[in-house]
Amino acid sequence: MGMREECKHFQSRTYASGEVARFCVLGNAPDQPWACPQDCPTYERRLADVGWTHGTLVDRPVEEAPESAGSLEDRRELLEAASQIVDAVAPELIQERRREVERDVSRSRRDWRFWRR
Repeated sequence: MGMREECKHFQSRTYASGEVARFCVLGNAPDQPWACPQDCPTYERRLADVGWTHGTLVDRPVEEAPESAGSLEDRRELLEAASQIVDAVAPELIQERRREVERDVSRSRRDWRFWRR
């Protein structure tokens, strides 16, 4: 079936290297960039480009899914495991970033006090 490029949540980016990334901005396509779910609950037809003509340079063929990618269920399990790792580490990273921001803010306030004298 492939990715539903007419979906409002589909995005495509072409990098300087020529590599093209195709994905669902909501993260609802576990088999991206090769396919969207058959019955995706968030599918909405894009209305902004109705009547537009797309040039041929925009569309590049999507390569076939590699055989080594495993089954869809295997990929979903891998993505879920990765998500759990990120969720486990995220609170620590958020706290670390908050401390950095607070330290930077206190430095900037201290600098402004100097200039007010």
